[in-house]
Parts: sequence; C-alpha cells; structure tokens
Amino acid sequence: MSDVNHVTLLAQTATRRRVITGAATLFGGVAFGAGRALAAEEEILHNAESIHQEAIFKASRKRVYEALIDSKQFNGVMLLSAAMKSGMSPGMKATEISREAGGAFAIFGGYITGRQIELVPNERIVQAWRTGSWDPGIYSIAKFELAEQGSQTKLIFDHTGFPKGEAEHLAAGWKSNYWEPLEKFLAQG
Repeated sequence: MSDVNHVTLLAQTATRRRVITGAATLFGGVAFGAGRALAAEEEILHNAESIHQEAIFKASRKRVYEALIDSKQFNGVMLLSAAMKSGMSPGMKATEISREAGGAFAIFGGYITGRQIELVPNERIVQAWRTGSWDPGIYSIAKFELAEQGSQTKLIFDHTGFPKGEAEHLAAGWKSNYWEPLEKFLAQG
C-alpha cells in the first residue's frame, strides 16, 4: 500500500470513529438529559392544593389589620368563632400575636401557631402558619391582603403549602373561625 493510500485509509477510519463517537455522545447525552429531565419531573409535585378566599368588611383597612394583628382584638374575634361555640375552652393558652416580622403567634389556645413573615401595616400580613395536628416542622403560608373598597375593606386571602387533603377542612375553618367572627367583631364597633 502506498503512503498516500495509507494516509487516506487512516483519515477515513478516524473520520468514521469521530462520527460514531459523536453519535454515541449525542445519543448518550440525549438519553442522559432525558433521564435528568425525568428525575427533575419526579421532584416537582403538581398536585398541590391552595385556598383563595375574598371577604368584604364594613371597616377601614386599619381596623381590619388591627383586629388580625392585635392580641386583645383577635382574642375578641376568636371568642365569636365556631371553634369556641363548639366547646374549645377559652381558658387554654392566651392569644399571643407578635407585631414584628419574624415574631411568633399562638392563637386558639395555642392550637394555631406560627411566625409573622411580612407585616405591611394596613395592607398585608404574611404568616408561616400551622395547626397542632400537623407533623412537626410542617408550616403553610397564609397571606392576607387588604384593599380599600370605598368605606369598606376587601380582604384577599391565599393559603398554600398545607398538607394534602386539608383544603376543604381549612377553607371551612377560615370562614367559620376568621371571616364570620371578624365581621361580627367589627360590627360591635
């Protein structure tokens, strides 16, 4: 074989190797990438529940905000709630609500606890919120937005991150233990 033919044969062989290696790398990379995408897809849950509720109160944003953030006022709201009417003892742990971001709160005799994440006076309250029946370390996010609506206040509420299967119970609880008694409390003046 002449040197020219030998060099041509080596070049063709090297080119075939590059094509085969490139194809294997490409298909391997696609397969590996697909595996990674599949693994990432398995990490993302698409069955999360959330609650969105809106309520209108015949009171200013400041008045509604204070009723939700002031320990003494919220205790008055709590006493009008369905939980108290159903037999929850008012003698349990006292209502404690921090007025500082990062501060703790304990309401309904300590059954509901958490931390204030964000407090924008008369506008927004965001809490890490949990019930005493949830596993330790499980917190949800409860967000209260207050919007002026003439002489009234529209409360826009969103609750996310709670354990699966709790939405119906929690949604009913927000109405009967927060919005309805809050309306009655605010009507008292």
